[in-house]
Amino acid sequence: MAGHCEFEGVRTCVVREAAEEAGLEIDERDLTLVHTVHLIDPGSTQPLLEMFFSASRWRGEPQILEPDRCTAWDWWPVDALPEPLVDYTRVAIKGIACGDAYTQMGWS
Repeated sequence: MAGHCEFEGVRTCVVREAAEEAGLEIDERDLTLVHTVHLIDPGSTQPLLEMFFSASRWRGEPQILEPDRCTAWDWWPVDALPEPLVDYTRVAIKGIACGDAYTQMGWS
């Protein structure tokens, strides 16, 4: 799941996006920050911070509520992630698997 904060705290944003995009109910207290990617896309002048959280508990089963953005909910091995996949998401998943809390992308 991904989204933009709408004048709200990051944890509140994660809870809202999980409900909107996957139909999941998550309590903010069950979220742990597991990785941050600081990136600048080629051709962009605006750096971004992408924050990745792990939820220890949730209610509901994942649903595809935005089929134009998500084609499947499933579990994949880190060395066999699906295509297409957003580049910074792939980098974050691999960083998490290696125990790294932070990755930079696009900086020279």
